[in-house]
Amino acid sequence: MIPRQRVRNIGISAHIDSGKTTLSERILFYTGRIHAIEEVKGGGKGATMDFMPEEKLHGITITSAATTCQWYDTCINLIDTPGHVDFTIEVERALRVLDGAVMVLCAVAGVQSQSITVDRQMKRYHVPRLAFINKMDRIGANPFRVVQAIRDRLQLNAVLLQYPIGSEDQFQGVIDLVEMTAHYFEGENGENWVKQPISDILVPAAQQAREKMLDALSLFSEPMTEMLLENQEIPQELIWQTIRQATLKLELTPVLLGSAFKNKGVQNLLDAIALYLPSPVDRDWELERVSNPDASLVALAFKLTVESFGQLTYIRIYSGTLKPGDTVYNSRTGQRVQIGRLVRMHANKREEVKVATAGDIVALLGVDCASGDTLCTGETLVSLEKMYVPEPVITLSITPKKQEDSDRLSKALNRFQREDPTFRVSIDPESRATLISGMGELHLEIYLERIQREYNAEVFVGTPAVAYRETIGQKTTFDYRLKKQSGGPGLYAHVTGWIEPTDEPFVFENQVAGGAIPKEYISACEKGFREAMESGKLSGYPVTGVKVVLEGGSYHPIDSSELAFRSASHQALENAIAKAKPYIKEPIMLVEVETPNQFIGRVQGDLSSRRGLLLGSETMQEYSVIRAEVPLARMFAYSTDLRALTSGMATFSMEFACYRQSID
Repeated sequence: MIPRQRVRNIGISAHIDSGKTTLSERILFYTGRIHAIEEVKGGGKGATMDFMPEEKLHGITITSAATTCQWYDTCINLIDTPGHVDFTIEVERALRVLDGAVMVLCAVAGVQSQSITVDRQMKRYHVPRLAFINKMDRIGANPFRVVQAIRDRLQLNAVLLQYPIGSEDQFQGVIDLVEMTAHYFEGENGENWVKQPISDILVPAAQQAREKMLDALSLFSEPMTEMLLENQEIPQELIWQTIRQATLKLELTPVLLGSAFKNKGVQNLLDAIALYLPSPVDRDWELERVSNPDASLVALAFKLTVESFGQLTYIRIYSGTLKPGDTVYNSRTGQRVQIGRLVRMHANKREEVKVATAGDIVALLGVDCASGDTLCTGETLVSLEKMYVPEPVITLSITPKKQEDSDRLSKALNRFQREDPTFRVSIDPESRATLISGMGELHLEIYLERIQREYNAEVFVGTPAVAYRETIGQKTTFDYRLKKQSGGPGLYAHVTGWIEPTDEPFVFENQVAGGAIPKEYISACEKGFREAMESGKLSGYPVTGVKVVLEGGSYHPIDSSELAFRSASHQALENAIAKAKPYIKEPIMLVEVETPNQFIGRVQGDLSSRRGLLLGSETMQEYSVIRAEVPLARMFAYSTDLRALTSGMATFSMEFACYRQSID
């Protein structure tokens, strides 16, 4: 068994088209997990980690895929995540259970919109990371500009550990600034990793880059500072140790260079993963116990897929040991769960496992649970913190074309809701049409394709609709008394308090004192408040951003009940919202357009015409990156309009930024 200290649970995350899946394919090849390299868009079998037909068709990663590989004495559990913002939940739940991550950045484009989102997710879960500047072979590659962008836009202490040997089509390899050796990658697939002395012409630049690196690292090591002041040679072991400790404390982001497509620099990255990223033992922030195989079991179900044989549940084990046949408890339901088969995943392939221990990422077959559930043993039920799930921003109405499509559609929607927390299904109260909501047009397009391919169900699709929200503009009090009597037992409930705007979707605070409302009715009050948030009075959109403080009230010893307090709370909040200056909010998207310089004026003018707020632009040699915040309602069919504006030469990406008051 591999010691816990030699295990690395890592994810690869980045903006779309930064080369994550290409990098994952090289990692699997150099670690001996696969024996032939396939490309994302190479026309062959396709990359190992992109196994869904939709992924091969669109040339993008849609679902996160897990695998395990070995780099010398280090076991790497790897999750390749999507780069497209529509599938951000896949990144979210992967980072929730991982110990470390590799953030991939394009050497030309640098920090892009989804890079910012990924960085925010990593910070949310306190995940130490390495940065890998990929595509060093592309025209316009400038790693030094990218490092500065990491510092400026992501507010990370990025330190370059390598110096490039050439760039663009002359990129040949890297200089390791710790060892001060030149690294080249020879052979058909770069498998021959050659270390040589640095050429004389590059020695001055490499020495200067090393001094910058040591100066940055000395802030985290007093011995290194003293040795630098005394002009002593710094031992490699001290440099490695300093980088590792600062990385684990989230005080440093080591930066490496390479070109995954050209098979250069990947082996150095694997070394850095083993040297600098945390093991499960280093990451005992989750529990007040060290990752211990002998402790009671605590595991988190972070992802599930529904297949023909039943449910496949991905879990991360934080402590304890798990074997087939074991009985565990689901802390959310309190139910006993019998463990059947235990497997380790390699993309969509499974390998039977007889035992899994603390630090492992494995999958369970046939276990009925939900994403975010905690599985545990022992006398005390433990519940781990759940992951953040963003709200959908776009809605489509769908209708079965034929009666026989109805049942198949229902099965598909039930499955997709279980698998994806950002995919929501509801019924329009007026038309009774089925509504599906998600994170973007592509998100819903993929599910429509799967409905047809996997379930052979044909549907009519309505036009996209924006997921508006209603909220309040000021603090308002409420004092509502429900009193109904009709001969027999009546209904009586009285609630008082206030509401006020908040940044959270909904906050309930109980300040009832002196038994004015019995404790057994408080949960009924909260339920009534939540029900009132489901539909606003302005246009029927869900209400968000409301804090409800229940301050007092009264009850009747005979006529009061849970139903009475639930109904009174519902009506009280509806009345209060109507008085609190309600208004409609719309989703605002962060849009990033990469365009040739001659089209800057056209693109900026078009974004402004869509009520876009221009945030700024960055000009490179031949193209510029324009950033703006634009209402989602004005971004439908933007890809077609942008192609027409720029003769098909511009590209764009967008992600949800915030909700803001609608002025339409």
